[in-house]
Amino acid sequence: MPHQPFRPISLDDRIRYEALFNRCPQKASDYSFVNLWGWRTIYGLSLAWEEDLVWIRQEAPQPMLWAPIGDWKAIDWARRDVPLPGVLEYDMIRVPEHLAAIWSRCFGERMQTTESREHWDYVYAAQDLRELKGNKYHKKKNLLSQFLKSYDFRYEPMSEALVEEALSLQEDWCTWKSCEESTSLSGENEVITEILQNWNALGDLIGGMVRVAEKPAAYTIAEVIDADTIVVHVEKGHPDYKGIYQAVNWLFVSRLPESIRWINREQDLGDEGLRKAKLGYHPANFVKKFACRMILS
Repeated sequence: MPHQPFRPISLDDRIRYEALFNRCPQKASDYSFVNLWGWRTIYGLSLAWEEDLVWIRQEAPQPMLWAPIGDWKAIDWARRDVPLPGVLEYDMIRVPEHLAAIWSRCFGERMQTTESREHWDYVYAAQDLRELKGNKYHKKKNLLSQFLKSYDFRYEPMSEALVEEALSLQEDWCTWKSCEESTSLSGENEVITEILQNWNALGDLIGGMVRVAEKPAAYTIAEVIDADTIVVHVEKGHPDYKGIYQAVNWLFVSRLPESIRWINREQDLGDEGLRKAKLGYHPANFVKKFACRMILS
């Protein structure tokens, strides 16, 4: 099969990309179109298309391939070439567990895999986040109760009509967090701003906004990635309101349809504080990911 050149990701790619993403046996948050498109500039992401597969390459912080997207089980990997002509050894990152297992069976010792704990997705049972049952959720439930009792709040489903208010809250959040002093926070802010500004063009976005005394106090942005699963991309709140993060999380999840059984809250990227916070909500599962090195000869 002839190799197609890598080209920058465009909004025009969404429908074609999602058709292949929907055929993936395992869906990781990294590979949702919203995530790829949002981070395309930060990571220098580009796509190379084949009829039944799309390859993903990053240029920053160093050139690297991500896992290809398509129906992994239907592909004869022994006969499929990576779109890097002349390369006899290459690395891939963020490879979901199911694809890593397929490749290991196919390539044996020519495929080396290393666990990438920092990229594992945290997956929660929606019912657990709605009910917050048991002692393990005591602290979360206490903060939620304090918020619900202490503030004159109102929840609204996120929509294009709320984008400007969300952008204003995001700008304030960046001021509180001194985003200009952090490369990671300023980069994240660029991504969030672009996603909000292209709300309708990005398809299956959902979310919510919490108001306190009618002023925006928190918002969340999520995406439907499967019939029973959403991924939460963004969650930001005003630091003056105790329990605001527990509130926006609970209010959003409590209003999801019962068909949504799983909440993917992305990875911790090796940040110990973020890891502790994500573990504090007791994930039901992880989407494990690996770094893979392929040796062709």
